[in-house]
Amino acid sequence: MALQQILVLLRPRGSRLSRSVTVFKYFSTTKADYNETKTDSNNEKTDSSSLGSGSENKSLLENLSVLGVDVQMARRRQPGVFRKIQTNEQGLIDFLAQKGASRDIIASIISRFPRAITRSEEHLEERWRLWRSIFNSDAEVVNILNRSPESFFRSSDNGNLEKNIHYLSSLGIKPKDLHRLLTMAPRIFSNTLALNQMMVELLENVCMSLGGTDSEKFARTVISRNVYILIRSTKRVRSNIEFLLSALELSDEEALKLLQSHGAKILDLSHESMKANFRNLQLKLKSLGCSQMQVRELILNYAPILFVSSETLNQKLDTLTEGGIDIRSIIEKPKVLDYSVATLKQRLNDLHRLGYDFKANGINILDLSSKRFKSKMEKLQELGV
Repeated sequence: MALQQILVLLRPRGSRLSRSVTVFKYFSTTKADYNETKTDSNNEKTDSSSLGSGSENKSLLENLSVLGVDVQMARRRQPGVFRKIQTNEQGLIDFLAQKGASRDIIASIISRFPRAITRSEEHLEERWRLWRSIFNSDAEVVNILNRSPESFFRSSDNGNLEKNIHYLSSLGIKPKDLHRLLTMAPRIFSNTLALNQMMVELLENVCMSLGGTDSEKFARTVISRNVYILIRSTKRVRSNIEFLLSALELSDEEALKLLQSHGAKILDLSHESMKANFRNLQLKLKSLGCSQMQVRELILNYAPILFVSSETLNQKLDTLTEGGIDIRSIIEKPKVLDYSVATLKQRLNDLHRLGYDFKANGINILDLSSKRFKSKMEKLQELGV
């Protein structure tokens, strides 16, 4: 299907838009789209339970200091907490200790997210219950809190959390993928339900416009492959999809295949970064004698290459080509570009010392794990290659 037809078809179900309207614009960019997450209405406001402006709760400061909290850090992050008359630091400490958190972990959590001490014990129990419906043990939850306390405490809306868990489960997202979502991108569950639904609807609409028959599976697959997509704006994602369709001149079949595989991983990339990295890739490959079709082939083989900054990508390509690697081999085996410049240089030097013939043997050896590469080098040395 022609690109213009695809863009026209990407519209809300049951609506009729002018053919002159680019379809991705039908998802109006809302204020929520930019903010991306629901904020706690009580975040830094001074309310009737707070002291006067500029005054701090001295008793609270003393309690936190005894616990080992970095009060200076906490004050910089959420100063309003220290003006509250009533807080629940002891309840929080007892609660987390019962779940297996050490004194140091508890102090670190409060230092980085002091608003945690404003949560009631009833709230904490309910939120823990919801998290434990996804995680296998209290220890796993404690580890997440230690790494990212805001993921657990930033929202006070347990009802919204429960709705998001039920909604994502209803899409057929498996428990192991829900686990990954909450571990790697917990802000998803602080989004309003409407915001998450908006992204899913966009993905489903993309699928239908490309001739896909199972839009729910398409959305589920993209989300499972890119756990960060739900914390990005629909504006960013739709702009990236539109760009890929246009720049690569994808057929419906190619687009569906790419977006449900490694192409899903780049949909949350900054749109400006995607365009800049694509243009750089075009220029660099052209300087190495490649055609536009070869640029297209490289991205279809491994779309995450567009994550690599222009300077870094150029250094990697220069290192490989100056080391005797044919650009065609790189296009066919692009995952070799995942390795750092230093690693590529070291491996090329090691292989050159042995007289390794890349033309005869290919470049798969450069894409081995450190352990397997070392083992392969030992075997080559034994064989005298």
